[in-house]
Parts: sequence; C-alpha cells; structure tokens
Amino acid sequence: MIEIRPDDLSGAPTRALAAAHLAGMHANTPAESVHALDLDALGGEDVSLFSAWVDGGIAGIGALSRLSEDRAELKSMRVADAHLGRGVGRAMLHHLVAEARARGIRSLWLETGSTDDFLAARRLYASEGFVECPAFPPYLPDPLSTFMTRAL
Repeated sequence: MIEIRPDDLSGAPTRALAAAHLAGMHANTPAESVHALDLDALGGEDVSLFSAWVDGGIAGIGALSRLSEDRAELKSMRVADAHLGRGVGRAMLHHLVAEARARGIRSLWLETGSTDDFLAARRLYASEGFVECPAFPPYLPDPLSTFMTRAL
C-alpha cells in the first residue's frame, strides 16, 4: 500500500531523497540544463511537496509549483531506487493531478530530460495524457530538455 501525504522536508528521509534527486540530476546533466529545485526552493511558498511511503519507508516524492492562478508545474518527481517499477511514480502522478484539480488548476506543465536516462519518465507522463510542447516560462529551449503539458 502506497501512502502519499504532504511533506515539509523536516524529516531526514524526505530530505535525503530530495538531495539524491538533485545530485542525480547534476551527475547526468550539465549544470546549465539542470532545472531541479534545491531543498530551499522545495520549501518555497508556491511549492507543495508530497512524499510517498511504503511500509514506513520513503518511496518517492513529487511537488506542485504554482505558475499562475490556473497553471502549475510538476517538480521533483523521484522514486527511491528500491521502489522503482512498483507503481510509486504513477501513484504520485495521480495524486498530484488530483491535488491540482482540487486547487482549481486547469493545466499542468513539466520539464524533464530528453536523453535516454529520462525515457521512463517521458513514457509515464505520455501514458497519463501529457504531450510535448515548446518551452514555457521561465524556461528557454534546451536540447537536453523535453517540455510537456496536460489540460485538466
């Protein structure tokens, strides 16, 4: 059973997974093409972070970042290595979509990598109705980025 709940980054497991996510982005992508939020930004006023838990252990994180009154961006989607392929990412995505709808968001946006390292993420988003789109503010076009959106 996957439990998803709001998170304020006060717990060590969430902070560790968020830090691992950021480190992983920097390990595979040049710094100018890394758009992951650091821990301070994840705790920002317009960002809502959620964590997924399985049997008392952290299994994943994901966040909504408000872009405008009716638009939000998915940020910091990460599944802990021990839970890859077990539906945690899809469960988090479903939770974030439902949360966005409840907040009156009419469209979701995201930026993810365009290399093979991010193929599973792009496939997940596409399977849930996200389509590729041009770069959206505050992003600029980047050959290492894939931009996607979905109306709600």
